[in-house]
Amino acid sequence: MDAQKVDHDHEEAHRLIQRENKFYAKSARMDYYDLVIDHAHDATLVDVDGNEYIDVLASASAINVGHTNEKVVKAIQDQAAKLVHYTPGYFHHQPEQELSERLAKLVPGSPKQVTFGNSGSDANDAIIKFSRAYTGRPYIVSFMDSYHGSTYGSMTLSGVSLNMTRKMGPLLPGVVHVPYPDLYRRLPDETVHDVAMRYFEEFKQPFETFLPADETACVLIEPIQGDGGIRKAPEEFMQLVYQFCHENGILFAVDEINQGMGRTGKMWSIQQFKDIEPDLMSVGKSLASGMPLSAVIGKKEVMESLDSPAHLFTTSGNPVCCAAALATLDVLDEKKLLEKSVEDGEYVKKRFLKMQQEFEEIGDVRMYGLDGGIELVTDKESKTPNTDFASKVIYYAFQHGVVIITLKGNILRFQPPLVITRAQLDKVLDVLEAAFKAVENDEVTLPEGKIGW
Repeated sequence: MDAQKVDHDHEEAHRLIQRENKFYAKSARMDYYDLVIDHAHDATLVDVDGNEYIDVLASASAINVGHTNEKVVKAIQDQAAKLVHYTPGYFHHQPEQELSERLAKLVPGSPKQVTFGNSGSDANDAIIKFSRAYTGRPYIVSFMDSYHGSTYGSMTLSGVSLNMTRKMGPLLPGVVHVPYPDLYRRLPDETVHDVAMRYFEEFKQPFETFLPADETACVLIEPIQGDGGIRKAPEEFMQLVYQFCHENGILFAVDEINQGMGRTGKMWSIQQFKDIEPDLMSVGKSLASGMPLSAVIGKKEVMESLDSPAHLFTTSGNPVCCAAALATLDVLDEKKLLEKSVEDGEYVKKRFLKMQQEFEEIGDVRMYGLDGGIELVTDKESKTPNTDFASKVIYYAFQHGVVIITLKGNILRFQPPLVITRAQLDKVLDVLEAAFKAVENDEVTLPEGKIGW
């Protein structure tokens, strides 16, 4: 199926980017395309030259209810006309009060409390603080290929890019990384059970050799890894780690920044697993539809282990951001976006599985609702990551009106706004199918320079 190339003019974008490059630090952006966005609505982006694109990234899964959603925009406007900010570090305002209560009640189990920040990074810093304070223990366990943020604490927890450690050490002490399960790259004849047990043995190895369990405060995990490739841990592995934590007095914490807020078809990605109640949970990105707001939701007794000003920020809990978050939660419910994510995710998965039969380079299709990682390889037998092929696919897509990026260089990141229409999904899938054909036929030439991570 051929996709018609969009005759894009990027003259104004090129001019603006050349000027910006004189002033904007390169550490703050991963270069993909010369795209300068002027405005957006739902799943459609329009650049400064008037070109339209279908958004399959949703601002890094931060716009789950769609760009400029009417209810969210009105909430922002109404609140900004009343009170732009007063720090809840000293006094109170109603949007913060309403949101903290609503979030606390959105996580099942024992009573919860909430604290706010400005980004997912500081939420994961808070997990370090609260877990150490509550347990009186120093060590934190995180996972390889995880992404938890770029403050010193959260980037120490992360394990997905050398550029998050290069030239910046020493990082936070007391953090140990263990492997995250990979169900795609199994050993010969391995079952899902075998994979779960193999990785659980690797998880336990530090505790048996150099890491005292009784000095470990917390294990932090993404139930479905985001920047690690949209990979879900096996149920058995997750249950074994959860049980190990309980048996050893270790807090079990989950990062829901990328995968929460309905992304996977559940409110929280940890709900993809049976009967697991996290002690601490970090939330951000789509919490306020991209407005700068994060939250930590934790068991009451854990959250009470610290006093102010142990975790507060002048601009955290901003009333405009809290109003946006309250409206975002309303939209998720009113538009039944969790159910839509499940239905559309199944539709997309079937299309990708059909393409997988045709194209040798589609190695693995991972879809959990509208949350997908499509792994591109040299061939299905070797499973060697094919970054060149992936880069050409996404560049072709961009040339044909679809904005999609890669994870780890070779994995297509499929995370559109949950409001994307079926017609838009069909267009995206048609473009990607045509992209696979064009790249196989050596019809795509990349611009100079690295694309992405």
